[in-house]
Amino acid sequence: MRRHQSRRCGTRFAFEKFPQADPTLTTQMKSVGEAMAIGRTFRESLQKCLRSLEIGRSGLGGDGKPWRIGTEVYGDRDILPRDVISRKLSVPNAERIFFIRHALRAGFTIEEIFNLTKIDRWFLVQIKEIVDFEEVLAAAKNK
Repeated sequence: MRRHQSRRCGTRFAFEKFPQADPTLTTQMKSVGEAMAIGRTFRESLQKCLRSLEIGRSGLGGDGKPWRIGTEVYGDRDILPRDVISRKLSVPNAERIFFIRHALRAGFTIEEIFNLTKIDRWFLVQIKEIVDFEEVLAAAKNK
């Protein structure tokens, strides 16, 4: 039996090392490294890739670690304000993928996220499946 493998590469943007740099992603190279992950599905590869970025996260989220946005600190399971999420999604930045998770948890639709990011809906659906499973795990933990 052949197994299909999915590969996902991610780029590491260490703007914290360069506080004076504009964190908006453009065609100018600002990356300080990249990660590659291999898995049986895109979802598995994405989670592995995000874990390997060395930013202290255990994948897309659901790891219990706080989120710092400017001077505000939010718990991992907190629902972020829609305006904060929309602002973070509308401009390409290194944290954008994590804000897709926040958007889904806050009730944004795939179409709303697509309109803000122009990220292909297939990828957004894959990320939604990760977030949906996170919700299942969180509910089971709270029983």
